[in-house]
Amino acid sequence: MNSADLLVFDKLRPRLFLIAYRMLGMRADAEDIVQDAWLRFSTSGHDEIKSTEAWLVTITTRLSIDRLRSRKIERETYSGWWIPEPVVEMVGENPEAAAELASEVSVAMLWVLERLTPEERAAFLMRKVFDRNYDELAVVLGKSEAACRQLVHRAQERIRQESPRFTVSRSMHRAVLDNFMQAAASADRDAMKSLLSADVEYRADGGGKVPSLDKLLVGTGRVAGLYWAVEHAFPERVVYKMACVNGEPGLIRYIDGKLDSVQSFCIDEGKISRIYVVRNPDKLQSIPLLQ
Repeated sequence: MNSADLLVFDKLRPRLFLIAYRMLGMRADAEDIVQDAWLRFSTSGHDEIKSTEAWLVTITTRLSIDRLRSRKIERETYSGWWIPEPVVEMVGENPEAAAELASEVSVAMLWVLERLTPEERAAFLMRKVFDRNYDELAVVLGKSEAACRQLVHRAQERIRQESPRFTVSRSMHRAVLDNFMQAAASADRDAMKSLLSADVEYRADGGGKVPSLDKLLVGTGRVAGLYWAVEHAFPERVVYKMACVNGEPGLIRYIDGKLDSVQSFCIDEGKISRIYVVRNPDKLQSIPLLQ
């Protein structure tokens, strides 16, 4: 392995990370996959590699599929909801990195991708996100082109059914969220309810490590009541900070100066329709402390 090979790999590393992260929804797992890809690249016979980029994308995808299959048992024993590990940038901290996290890696999209089989997830991402041809999918997945087309079709149908109905601008997303943050911080239940859709859904991931709702919470009254209850349980001790969560406006909540959760929001027709709250401390290790 020479310095030129290292430079090539380092240039591709951010893309390989995003491939693995889209596949796995876990930052630590994605970093492990990229490291494993590097080890295989560094010990491979480079004379046999026609395209370094194609080779690394393929090996990263295959390693990610293997990891998805192996963690199926982990998902079955996981306590409560499993929500992807968020990638967080504080507002104004790194706009280039935020722009790189496109809608395909929003928490909402990763949540939907988790509903797919490993092969469906890989086929959809390779075809629709990375624009790979079906003959390339067939090689990576070890299936016929016809089977790969079917995998992509099933994935698209599932994503269409479960994705938010409308897309909103970043400015509207942030404006709605800013109003909700102020309403939550002041325990204004009516103001919060006015910003929530009638069938709003709230999910929280504590991973069995911290107290968290294991059931789906639905409806403006219940969701607004939960935020109201937090403020009344910890009067003047709750702080919200706006952040960029997986490329979209989100919130970080601190209680008594300690990190409590990272929160992602879907906006439909100007109102919050879904809330994903990560409280599992294993998924919050990279989140900045309150300044």
